Amino acid sequence: MPARCSHKREGLHPLCTPLNAPGQAAVDVILTSSCTLPTSSKQLDRMPSKLAITSMSLGRCYAGHSFTTKLDMARKYGYQGLELFHEDLADVAYRLSGETPSPCGPSPAAQLAAARQVLRMCQVRNIEIVCLQPFSQYDGLLDREEHERRLEQLEFWIELAHELDTDIIQIPANFLPAEEVTEDISLIVSDLQEVADMGLQANPPIRFVYEALCWSTRVDTWERSWEVVQRVNRPNFGVCLDTFNIAGRVYADPTVASGRTPNAEEAIRKSIARLVERVDVSKVFYVQVVDAEKLKKPLVPGHRFYDPEQPARMSWSRNCRLFYGEKDRGAYLPVKEIAWAFFNGLGFEGWVSLELFNRRMSDTGFGVPEELARRGAVSWAKLVRDMKITVDSPTQQQATQQPIRMLSLSAAL
Repeated sequence: MPARCSHKREGLHPLCTPLNAPGQAAVDVILTSSCTLPTSSKQLDRMPSKLAITSMSLGRCYAGHSFTTKLDMARKYGYQGLELFHEDLADVAYRLSGETPSPCGPSPAAQLAAARQVLRMCQVRNIEIVCLQPFSQYDGLLDREEHERRLEQLEFWIELAHELDTDIIQIPANFLPAEEVTEDISLIVSDLQEVADMGLQANPPIRFVYEALCWSTRVDTWERSWEVVQRVNRPNFGVCLDTFNIAGRVYADPTVASGRTPNAEEAIRKSIARLVERVDVSKVFYVQVVDAEKLKKPLVPGHRFYDPEQPARMSWSRNCRLFYGEKDRGAYLPVKEIAWAFFNGLGFEGWVSLELFNRRMSDTGFGVPEELARRGAVSWAKLVRDMKITVDSPTQQQATQQPIRMLSLSAAL
């Protein structure tokens, strides 16, 4: 059965002032260069990293941004991987099937058909589906009947993952109200061992990547998520490290004028040192690198982003994330230092995803997907330069040619 809607849809926002396109030279860095290589012999032996983005980060489907357009823009700007947000899969399913939208989502048959079509659309653009996400609000539920229903839904998600030719399903740490989520970390671990074992029994096997959100109810730091991963102790269960969620909990506090927690600099420095010391990089299945803007006023009642039904950090996240290096837009988190720990402290190699949430994604302007894809490509070029990492990037011809005639569902898709 399909997963039920479990998150509050963000409202549409008024159109923002259109972006002034960045200099083409900045985009050309990532599209035409093999990028600056590190000089140490250890780093020269490293395998390439590859650029991915979350599908909704190129525009929300409910704002009219079609999956086809978003894929075309991802291909045009050199993205090689896609974290498929279930929202986009459901949108394709509705358009394919003609079903009436329902709070429970499209039918299983419609979703499976959409998954097959999404895979074909990605394949002809040479884009790999990194994972299906988010399988949310699962771990540590006090309502054990709901827990069993979620396991039934997970069986269907595994079917979807197989149709999408991906071996990863992402599980964000539960962020339901505290009265619905256990304080017992052993129960959270046990719940996640159940899903890991289901993944091992699948054919082909499925991996799960667990991520602490900076507003999660019980697991809101990378340290806590790493403890969970270690205690789950399954070969197919790993962690996603996200610069925003690490800094968003330890360093940032959007509810205060400074935008920072007490002793923020020292706290993040110590947290980064622990990360490099403790984390086994083989259990880091992929990383996400984005920043966020410092608000001009604290996010408290009366602020335009305030939502009494959401933790402040969640409302901030949904509206204010930025790509790496966007200082001109107010980015202020210590993302460079955290990313350095990923790539040069841990020596991470693999998928690097730009999971952006921002109010711009909900704008209805035709140019939103291309703007976001371009900004992400510029940020990737900066990241590669600053981290001195080797990348696996498309050739100039592949990345810059105009989108070819693709498989399509209809003119509307």
